[in-house]
Amino acid sequence: MSPPPPPPPIRVALIGLSASAKVNWAEIGHLPYLQSERGRSHYMLVALLNSSVAAAEAARTHYNLPPTVRTYGRPEDLAADPDVDLVVCNTRVDTHVATTAPSLAAGKAVFIEWPLAENFEAALALTGGRRVDHSIIGLQGRVSPIVLKLKEVLRSGRIGRVLSSEVRAFANLGRRDSLAETVSYFADRKVGGNHITIAYAHTVDYVHDVLGEFDGGFQSRMQLQRPVLRLRDANGVTTEREIRSDVPDLLVVHGKLAKGSGSGSGIDIADDATLSLTFRSGQQFKGTPGFVWTINGSKGELRVTANGAYIHSDSYKDPVEIALHDHATDDVGSIAWDWQDWQKALPRHARPVAELYERFANWWGSGRPEVDDLPDGKGWPGLGDAVVRMQEMRELFRQYDDAQRGL
Repeated sequence: MSPPPPPPPIRVALIGLSASAKVNWAEIGHLPYLQSERGRSHYMLVALLNSSVAAAEAARTHYNLPPTVRTYGRPEDLAADPDVDLVVCNTRVDTHVATTAPSLAAGKAVFIEWPLAENFEAALALTGGRRVDHSIIGLQGRVSPIVLKLKEVLRSGRIGRVLSSEVRAFANLGRRDSLAETVSYFADRKVGGNHITIAYAHTVDYVHDVLGEFDGGFQSRMQLQRPVLRLRDANGVTTEREIRSDVPDLLVVHGKLAKGSGSGSGIDIADDATLSLTFRSGQQFKGTPGFVWTINGSKGELRVTANGAYIHSDSYKDPVEIALHDHATDDVGSIAWDWQDWQKALPRHARPVAELYERFANWWGSGRPEVDDLPDGKGWPGLGDAVVRMQEMRELFRQYDDAQRGL
């Protein structure tokens, strides 16, 4: 008896794949997998949505996409296309809701890059407070090989019960005293995209995915150390032009972890265990790691070191190391980790994103069972998870605003 035929590919529309975009995550984060042999076995790119039909046509030409790829300039027109299954949004954060809400209302699946929306209220309005199972949020740090390996080691019991954890991270893709002109909106808090809501939020999200959420809230302090920044031009040269920022560039957070909550199950978290995080925009002290995460256990301690706060994307151009200190033997050893073989064929940026696509395609092709029934290692973050993290960002800035007002 011959095996059943493979399911038809998921028909994808990309929002924000542009020939002239200032920041083109669609090109470096999504397109490599979608155009790979493995990606094409699960997905078919069938449409583009840009600011105009002409812009979408220009992108189709620029990326040598087939003429059968349909082009749209209005979100409502894309939503009305019956031959699109999954809409993938890669635009600036303050356009996410406007570009995806019609498709979501039409019943299409959506993949929205992080942050979900410019603020918590907009995120809640988009989802209607629903979990939205047929969705993906671009919090791909959760499925990075580093995070998966940490879960494996913690579940094995090698360091015993988790007593505390500390993260020190730097958003060092940017500079401490200047901003690239292409992302000058990072200085404007109301836009919703900045080092805190992007780099820090990605970091704290995968930390929570391993260790669980805060129990009963958290305490934080944020500081705006450099309210005036210079702008860098398209060649990376720092100009004399200045921009005023209202986005803090230093953050310290600490709180109690929920007992036994780590990664849903199997990770033993002590009662009263503490999670603390320090995050700063710009470069770290010269010659030191830009990211250090320690997890202190009753029998040993884990340490992750990387070049910056980008385990979800950019950190892999340099070695990312996991070490384990065994308290009984006092030995320190390396924990090996690796990409899956098929991921190695993709550019580094695209590898964690590709794993999100893989997990979603496996779910889609197996009849879309209840997400809660998926075995460990088969799930992915969706819009419901994004709302939880957006709520944490709202509380973070509420505490900052209260402190500024002297409350």
